[in-house]
Amino acid sequence: MRKNPEHFVWLAAFWIAVYLLLTALPLFLLLFSPAPSPRGFWRDFSAALGFAGLAMMMLQFALTARLQTVKAPFGSDLVYHFHRQISQVAFGLILAHPLILFVTTPSTVSLLKFWNAPWRARFAVAALAILIVQVGSSIWRRQLRLDYDRWRFWHGVLASATVVLGLLHMMKVGHFVNLPWKRSLWLSYGALWVGLLAYVRLLKPWLALRQPYEVVAVNAERGQAWSLTLRAKGHHGLRFNPGQFAWLTLWHSPFLAKDHPFSFSASAERPELLRFTIKELGDFTATIKQAVPGQLAWLDGPHGAFSVDRYPHAPGYVFIAGGIGITPMMSMLHTLADRRDPRPLLLLYANRDLDSITFREEIEQLTPRLNLRVAHVLDRPPENWTGESGFINDAVLQRQLPEEFTDLDYFICGPPPMMNAVEQLLLRRGIPFGQIHTERFNLV
Repeated sequence: MRKNPEHFVWLAAFWIAVYLLLTALPLFLLLFSPAPSPRGFWRDFSAALGFAGLAMMMLQFALTARLQTVKAPFGSDLVYHFHRQISQVAFGLILAHPLILFVTTPSTVSLLKFWNAPWRARFAVAALAILIVQVGSSIWRRQLRLDYDRWRFWHGVLASATVVLGLLHMMKVGHFVNLPWKRSLWLSYGALWVGLLAYVRLLKPWLALRQPYEVVAVNAERGQAWSLTLRAKGHHGLRFNPGQFAWLTLWHSPFLAKDHPFSFSASAERPELLRFTIKELGDFTATIKQAVPGQLAWLDGPHGAFSVDRYPHAPGYVFIAGGIGITPMMSMLHTLADRRDPRPLLLLYANRDLDSITFREEIEQLTPRLNLRVAHVLDRPPENWTGESGFINDAVLQRQLPEEFTDLDYFICGPPPMMNAVEQLLLRRGIPFGQIHTERFNLV
């Protein structure tokens, strides 16, 4: 569904306000009358940091629950980026809570003697230890060579354990939760967390099972990629905006949470027949070519804000892709062709060499159906190549972007270094930030 961009601006402001309110609400309400007796500024301040950090930790479940209404104004990549950054803030606040106590009240260091400490301290020490393992394994997952699916499972387990132990620590201390309504406030946050877990781990997989898809074909593409075509089985398919993505479950039950995110690469005008084009990069992506017709698959989606339908009044579009970043662009191009959209379009597509151009022939077939100009940029061009070579830099943009393209909306997807460089180049060329849209497909 195409909506006015102003709708998403107001929706974004609303959700930001909700997040700030839910983060600060427990802290302010706990200070309301009758307030507990003061125990000294630094001790109460450290407790306040702990409350804020725990509230942030509990709200992390809402950020990763794939709630489409919440993510719609921002895009999934931005929400996950915020999730990663705010996790470190929450970790810092929680870590500061005991450190301040150790510095201002040295006798509290004795509470680290786990087996001799009271239960309130045991809960705190265990929660902090688990949180350190969780944060460390997330930041250095690749360096530690942790399998993604196993890490994802244990990430959820460790986060749940941290929250439970943190709540138990708070209840055992009892100083700022000395009244039933104050305890109820924190228990309501716990109920929200349990509800989100049930939604993600039980309800959504159950809904996915009720709307299965079957594999129609698996086709090899240039650039070590495979196109997986799915057909809706027993239902009308999935409505999505061109450029969006879905979480795909193949080989496993949706209840096992072994799904992976991939962009649609075909037209949004045919929701009953879906296509994902996946580059062979790792463990799961290497198995796509082994799928056979008739095999069942399940989807969770659509997700993402990277779509021309978010900007329906733009006079035209420029698509800048690198490698497999072409997949959401192909969905948008196919959809615009099916809609017989007459607006001017430009595709700048960077690849290593001629044989690496995924959808090379398909792009050629699409061009006559659109007001589309295509410019390939090759790092290793063949002899007698007359197109662009090297990387998409300022000189390439200078040659390929005539004046009439400065008012258009720009969509960029590809390797992060390329995206960062192109985004900066466009800004220097005077393209307004609001006309530049990126898909940084790093959701873990």
